[in-house]
Amino acid sequence: MGLAAAIMAGSIFLSRFMGLIRDKVISYFHGASLESDIYFASFVVPDFLNYLLAGGYFSITLIPLLAARFEHDEQDGWRFFSAVTGWITLFAALLTGVAWLAAPWLAALAAPGFDAESARRLAYFLRIILPAQVFFLAGSCFTAMLYMRRQFAVPALTPLVYNACIILGGLAGIRSGMEGFCWGVLAGAALGSFALPVWAVRAGGLRLYAVLRHGSVLRFALLALPLMIGQSVVVLDEQFVRIFGSMAGEGAVSLLNYARRIMLVPVGVVAQAAGVASYPFLASLAAGGDEARFSQTLSAALRNTLLVILPVTAWMIIAAEPTMRLIFQQGSFTAAQTQASAPLLMVMLAAVPLWGIQQVVGRAFYARQDTVTPAVTGTLATACGLPLYWLLARWDGPLGGAVGVALAGGLSVGLYTLALSTVWMRRNGCAAFAGLGQTALRTGAACVPACAAGWCAMIYGPVVLPWAQSLSGSPLLEAFVRLIFSGLAFGAVFLGVARFVAPEALQMVTGILRRVLRRA
Repeated sequence: MGLAAAIMAGSIFLSRFMGLIRDKVISYFHGASLESDIYFASFVVPDFLNYLLAGGYFSITLIPLLAARFEHDEQDGWRFFSAVTGWITLFAALLTGVAWLAAPWLAALAAPGFDAESARRLAYFLRIILPAQVFFLAGSCFTAMLYMRRQFAVPALTPLVYNACIILGGLAGIRSGMEGFCWGVLAGAALGSFALPVWAVRAGGLRLYAVLRHGSVLRFALLALPLMIGQSVVVLDEQFVRIFGSMAGEGAVSLLNYARRIMLVPVGVVAQAAGVASYPFLASLAAGGDEARFSQTLSAALRNTLLVILPVTAWMIIAAEPTMRLIFQQGSFTAAQTQASAPLLMVMLAAVPLWGIQQVVGRAFYARQDTVTPAVTGTLATACGLPLYWLLARWDGPLGGAVGVALAGGLSVGLYTLALSTVWMRRNGCAAFAGLGQTALRTGAACVPACAAGWCAMIYGPVVLPWAQSLSGSPLLEAFVRLIFSGLAFGAVFLGVARFVAPEALQMVTGILRRVLRRA
């Protein structure tokens, strides 16, 4: 499980890095402008179609059923796979066609704060991006097959190809505004999300049948239906940022998107990787009825996630301003936009540990083939969070506007995580969460002096050292030096304090270093 987590963490890190490069290109040429707002808002409807057909959960719902069919009869497994792929492709094409025709009306719903001219351009962007969902959803079936075979390399490459196509499309059509990026999305979906997984499955053996009927299709539909109906705040937060961000003034959607892109790095590299890697092992233990090892594995995944994600998040919060400056402040992205985006990033990062717990606990429910509970809990949490988004987006106070949208997202994720964990403990006991609070407190205690040291080093380090004083004329180089100062100071103090208050965190870091040095 650790090796799988490392592979997924590396792939997600590269994916996030490519996403940052993509957004860097966008921010360089368009900054936080109305044109970039329209581009980011154009993903609301396509992404919702993806969620409606549970595209992000295919590996969760399909893997156990595929494994069971292939173990029983390989030919029957291929017939089941063919039927599921056929139905998904059919529904995706149908819904995409309806949305394509209704693009002007859907544009008004996706961005209620846009004027008429912006809504028309949004509808045009929508019609370019929408067909990509057919490739995404059909490709997800083949990706699930690769996960079932425990082949992680090609799924790791998929987002890299996708982001590369977006960047190339945007650069090729830079004179037409953001339109080139839209065409890049379509090309990336066709090549990276569909053609690449199909090629990989064919390389390991592929048999497709022209069938739509199979006895297990109904079982798959029943498992996926709660995920289609119940849309949680975890998957809809990005869409809420775009919808309600359009009410917070010009550039708010873009600034929120740029900050969220940074926030998703620790979420993906730590939380998502832990959830994806632990899921096949949890599913196997659940299928075997080994409750003791199931709880031990879940507990280990939760503790290890917090041990890593708490210090990473704490350092990123104090380093929010130089991070945004180094990555985005160039070209059309101004210093004022850096100052406006840094508080958004800090607010979003505060909720990252909650994202980590949710990613792991949610996979525990799915491992037991319980898709209803996370869907119902997520839907209720989303319903409670919607008024927060609307009120805080329209509030003129210091915690309103774009900051309010970011705050509403964090509070909603926190509510969802608390509710999901509470339901798990009431049904299955507290064994998986035993000692988790102590781990969080001890690790958090080590983060407090580390944050103080990192902040002081970031602020005063370049001032004290004579050679660093000349960096004031180079904002990007100065931001890089401040990140180095703060990161080294934070890491040194955290590891020193963790030796006494959180030795398990220190053991994890030294264990990773020993394995790396041994292999080197």
